[in-house]
Amino acid sequence: MAENAISNNIRTLRFFQDEMTQKDLAKKVGVTRQTIIAIEKGHYAPSLELAFRIAYVFDVPLEEVFSYDPKKDQF
Repeated sequence: MAENAISNNIRTLRFFQDEMTQKDLAKKVGVTRQTIIAIEKGHYAPSLELAFRIAYVFDVPLEEVFSYDPKKDQF
């Protein structure tokens, strides 16, 4: 199975944001908890808008939440 080209630091960022729950983050960005779970596990790549919303909640640049490794991309 190929690795995901997009990875994220959401779980770490949640921990350092007063141990924010997945449910709390989901509510702040307007998605379901299941969506946050899927993004954290790398099973789902968020839309650009959602990625920016997540970064905004943590008050960090997008690059601190998500990273892209073209070597792992299967296009």
